[in-house]
Amino acid sequence: MATELHNLSDYDPTKVPSGQGRRIAIVYSEWNSEITYALRDGAVNTLLVNGVEKEGIELFSVPGSFELIYGASRLVKSDKYDAIIAIGCVIRGDTPHFDYICEGVTAGLSSLNVTGDTPVIFGLITTNNLEQAQERSGGRLGNKGDECAVTALHMIAQFSE
Repeated sequence: MATELHNLSDYDPTKVPSGQGRRIAIVYSEWNSEITYALRDGAVNTLLVNGVEKEGIELFSVPGSFELIYGASRLVKSDKYDAIIAIGCVIRGDTPHFDYICEGVTAGLSSLNVTGDTPVIFGLITTNNLEQAQERSGGRLGNKGDECAVTALHMIAQFSE
């Protein structure tokens, strides 16, 4: 039986920790920019709504999703941020390239969470087609960028000194 799809970005704002005084970096891919810019903007707006000052949000672009690993790694090493949000979009094509990129980015970003002191939030959406990506970047299923911002605030609150 199929489940009904709903907006996955709905959240109770009263349960989101305040981002006041926090510094968050967002590293995002230029590839599939129609999608990644919408995800980035969703994350920024959600951070602002939840108390992060505009000056506390820094944006960094990288060419593609695979480069998110290096970008996030450099940001973690800078020790300037309370959390890093990594945003990208990989849409399945006719070759195994999709699988290699998705696996590589997942492994790379996961390793940063194991070895670093700064939470790296996984904002890579992987879809079969453009329509699915649009549905998850501000369409009928919400905006994964919003979800990443809420997750970042929860991780900061849970594990900060």
